[in-house]
Amino acid sequence: MPSRIPPRLQGDIGELSALGWLADQGADVFVPIGHSRDVGLIAIFGEHLLRVQVKTSTGVLSNRRYEVTLATRGGNRSWNGLVKRFSSKRCDYLFAHVGDGRRWFIPSGAVDGGSGIILGGPKYAAFEVDRGRPLAALADNRGARLAGPGGVPERSKGSDCKSDGSAFAGSNPAPAIVSLRPPAGG
Repeated sequence: MPSRIPPRLQGDIGELSALGWLADQGADVFVPIGHSRDVGLIAIFGEHLLRVQVKTSTGVLSNRRYEVTLATRGGNRSWNGLVKRFSSKRCDYLFAHVGDGRRWFIPSGAVDGGSGIILGGPKYAAFEVDRGRPLAALADNRGARLAGPGGVPERSKGSDCKSDGSAFAGSNPAPAIVSLRPPAGG
């Protein structure tokens, strides 16, 4: 049984999947600073600006269908009891990437659910787009590439890289020190 993907990592993988797919469709894609509850990405197609909400799910049901949660519940440790349901007024499209790699790009007006939807059946079949890689494979691949034992990136093992940063010592002249204070007596 595959290990559970940490929610933040799973969400980041979903946003990267959406970003890649949108770029492949010819969009200029922008990521809002910080985490927005309403918009994960901004995509511009010519003169058209689209607000895209991104969701992921590993919650598989029968017949290869996935339950995708749309409502937010305050995030880590900050839940105040309020549930924010999905609304087509806060985004233009919903991009969803599920565990087996299937992906959807659904106009927000077609989303029939405020707290969750089921993907993989006939209801949203017209909005299914190119298949991506399974979420677990993306999470495993990312972890293997980024850190090996001891937190050292795998690709730098056995190389001449110096982990203490001394490889950069003396490679550039020290910058001139500029004072931002006015001269004394002036």
